[in-house]
Amino acid sequence: MQVIERGGTVIDVREPDEYREGHVPGAVLIPLGTVPDNIEAFRKAVPVYVVCQSGGRSGRACEFLTDAGVSNVVNVAGGTMGFAALGNPLNIGDLP
Repeated sequence: MQVIERGGTVIDVREPDEYREGHVPGAVLIPLGTVPDNIEAFRKAVPVYVVCQSGGRSGRACEFLTDAGVSNVVNVAGGTMGFAALGNPLNIGDLP
């Protein structure tokens, strides 16, 4: 994925079973319910692209993170489904 190749970070906020079914290559799993305990993982010098299935949960995560002072998060509109719909391959099965 070009974002990761350029030094960006992709964080998937879905649940582990959803992540295993198919995720953006290189995405790190941090389920939405654990975002408050993992805020520092989102504080990076590069943009952090937050993804879920279709954009709802990642949007909530980005709102929470912005309110917590994390300014470089980007909600991926369309989520994993949108990424796949563009013809991009998903990784299946591996957990970090």
